[in-house]
Amino acid sequence: MLMGTAALALLGGPVVAACGSTPPVKDLDALIGALERAHDDSRLAGNAAAVAPPKIAATLSVVADQRAAHATALTEELTRISGETPTPSTTASSSSTPTTSGPPPKPPTAADVVAALKQSADGAALVAAQQSGYRAGLLGSIAAACSAAATVALGSAGATP
Repeated sequence: MLMGTAALALLGGPVVAACGSTPPVKDLDALIGALERAHDDSRLAGNAAAVAPPKIAATLSVVADQRAAHATALTEELTRISGETPTPSTTASSSSTPTTSGPPPKPPTAADVVAALKQSADGAALVAAQQSGYRAGLLGSIAAACSAAATVALGSAGATP
């Protein structure tokens, strides 16, 4: 009986330590990907709102704010689990700078935002299914919000691609 207890204690030690360890890098990478999508979608919706008719512009502004709130929630979770605040990716800011001479790029449309939101919803749902606990709920909520914004809010406003 005493040997069984000692063996259990030896086996229990690593199990307890594993429960308190940081999540695997793939979990962090998945959350960072969702964070970058949230920033990109917020920026895209804001830019589309600037050139859209008033009715759709108001909806696009709400979508931009919602995706910014998603980015904040993801940043807080990444900070909580890694102990470090994630820094914004430099790819988003460098890709907006034109490198060729020619006509300026067309401003984004509400249909562009709908397409991006659908991709973000699919990506967040996929990652949510691979997570557990709070992270699964957070990503599931983000997926639902993106789907609702694309289908209901912007879809009913006639902004579907």
